[in-house]
Amino acid sequence: MAAPAEPVSTPPLIELRDADIASAQSPDTALVENVNWRLHPGDFWAVGGLQWAGKSDWLTTVAGLQRPATGQHLLFGEPTPAMTQVELLAARRRIGLVFENGGRLFSHLTVEENVALPFCYHHNCPKDEARETVAAVLQLTGVGELAGQLAGQLNRSWRQRVALARALVLQPEVLLLDNPLAGLDPRQTRWWLETLDALNAGHAWMNGRPLTLVATADELRLWGTHARRFGWLQDRRWLDLGGRAELAASGEPSLQDILAA
Repeated sequence: MAAPAEPVSTPPLIELRDADIASAQSPDTALVENVNWRLHPGDFWAVGGLQWAGKSDWLTTVAGLQRPATGQHLLFGEPTPAMTQVELLAARRRIGLVFENGGRLFSHLTVEENVALPFCYHHNCPKDEARETVAAVLQLTGVGELAGQLAGQLNRSWRQRVALARALVLQPEVLLLDNPLAGLDPRQTRWWLETLDALNAGHAWMNGRPLTLVATADELRLWGTHARRFGWLQDRRWLDLGGRAELAASGEPSLQDILAA
């Protein structure tokens, strides 16, 4: 499928050029080949694919946590291989990442401690100085009453919300989410979609600045009226599906099967 014309003229925040996405377990194995993709300020992408299509590895490559097997990866206009470690860490700080299946929280820490950790680390401050900021972001994500509970005592859906709070506490420019709707009931799903819509539109937590979003998903049906750009990973291919109108008109058979489910 030919990629649609890029409608945005602003410089991309993140870019993949002719990139082969490697497997984290096997860096010499390309899961997705020849990816050309740009993320612009204010974008809201949903990227789908069946299980084992490489969505998580694609997302961690986008975040700069692993390098593509071949091709180029640029963060905020700079090729990552040319960046010093200090520059790369500074760029990563501008990106929030919510991992799948409970967000990789520290089970032995409380909810408040998990969310305070990146704030205190990057601001070089004691936990007490982070308390007001942490309380505000916990309230935003609906987990304020869980602040004192150990993260290991929460079920997956609440752990995922805490992981969102941890990703938002530094007010990033880009938020990446790995399959955030997996296994959620309709009420929780609605909360996530409405919250992400509000963040992308310019939430008070972001001082009115629209948060640029990328979410992966096993299927795209739930994202069709929320995301504005869509991609699909299939048979080691990256497919740029365009916007909502192009998604509805896509002739990709495997994608149509899922959208009709």
